[in-house]
Amino acid sequence: MFASSSFNLPSLRPIPPGSIIPEHNPKTPVPTAISLRAKPESPYEPDLEPQVRKFKGSPQLKRWSRARAIRSGRKLERPGKRSQVLELDRQVQLRQSAEFEPSSEAGADGDDDVAATASKSIYMVSDGTGWTAEHSVNAALGQFEHCLVDRGCPVHTHLFSGIDDVEPLMEIVKQAAKEGAMVVYTLADPSMAEAAKQACKLWSLPSTDILGPITEAIAFHLGVSPSGLPRGAPGRNFPLSDEYFRRIEAIEFTIKQDDGALPQNLNKADIVLAGVSRTGKTPLSIYLAQKGYKVANVPIVMGLEMPKTLFQVDPEKVFGLTINPVVLQTIRRARAKSLGFSKEVRSNYSEMDYVREELEFAGRIFAQNPVWPVIEVTGKAIEETAAVILRLYQDRKHRCSMPRISKRY
Repeated sequence: MFASSSFNLPSLRPIPPGSIIPEHNPKTPVPTAISLRAKPESPYEPDLEPQVRKFKGSPQLKRWSRARAIRSGRKLERPGKRSQVLELDRQVQLRQSAEFEPSSEAGADGDDDVAATASKSIYMVSDGTGWTAEHSVNAALGQFEHCLVDRGCPVHTHLFSGIDDVEPLMEIVKQAAKEGAMVVYTLADPSMAEAAKQACKLWSLPSTDILGPITEAIAFHLGVSPSGLPRGAPGRNFPLSDEYFRRIEAIEFTIKQDDGALPQNLNKADIVLAGVSRTGKTPLSIYLAQKGYKVANVPIVMGLEMPKTLFQVDPEKVFGLTINPVVLQTIRRARAKSLGFSKEVRSNYSEMDYVREELEFAGRIFAQNPVWPVIEVTGKAIEETAAVILRLYQDRKHRCSMPRISKRY
């Protein structure tokens, strides 16, 4: 009965032998300092304050520091230290599980709760920049937002790029084994990919080869063997192509045409974006420019005349942007505060009446130009809005669009 109480309520610590006992002198309070320092040889002392003071870092911080150590090339397993590290991890896990267990009779139910809330790690290993592995994992994690948002199953990802030798690869796999992490890799060299597969199998780690299966399928389809060399390898040369210079030119053009600058050059743009302030025109323009499209964006401001060239260019390359007024007001308030606007300017910029009027003004312009698609950007990422624009742009360019159901996208 008493052992169970002391386990569930750690604040009610039993008084070691030799301390002042209330029954002997009920009118005299028990000094805390005496009860903590009396009898250092007490069996309760090793599990109390000394160990808590030693380990201040959380398991998550320790995992991050170990991951940084791997990236810097340091050896994690030093002679005589591995057993200590494993013992420390075991003690931390036992302490955490003891904190979460509601009672000594909880048993397996308490362990299940701890396992359900424990964070998971995903190691992404690449012999190049890691772009493919990172975006593939992020795309897959998007299918689990229902549990990631409320931290029901938190996930930590770690990217290891430029891994072109077996030795650092084995170090990463060993570290993943200590954390029970999943390993995802994009290794062009078949021998490296096979080494990663066998190492994960040896350490009983879940692993996924992202690049291997699709490379084999394309090789079979083309009837040609792959080179097996990662991007940037000495045996692979990538000369600067015309596409590369077109992208550079598109980025330079887009920067010069930002926020309605040089309206006389709108006819040179591939895509023209029009919308009220804070609808994401500039970041969207830069994103599209990095894909090789010359983009100009024109702000719609109530009370200011729109540039005439906007209505003279090909209407099929003009796209309107709109947004929910409540969301727009929130964004504008934060923007006005960060820029230090006065209260008078804020009232003309971020008040709901003005926001609604400006959106209605933009809506009338869009209605006068029915060929312009109007894209609702509320809740959309830049990539999602860009995907809609590029789909419509390519469909119009190649004249293969499906019948349009609505003007809004």
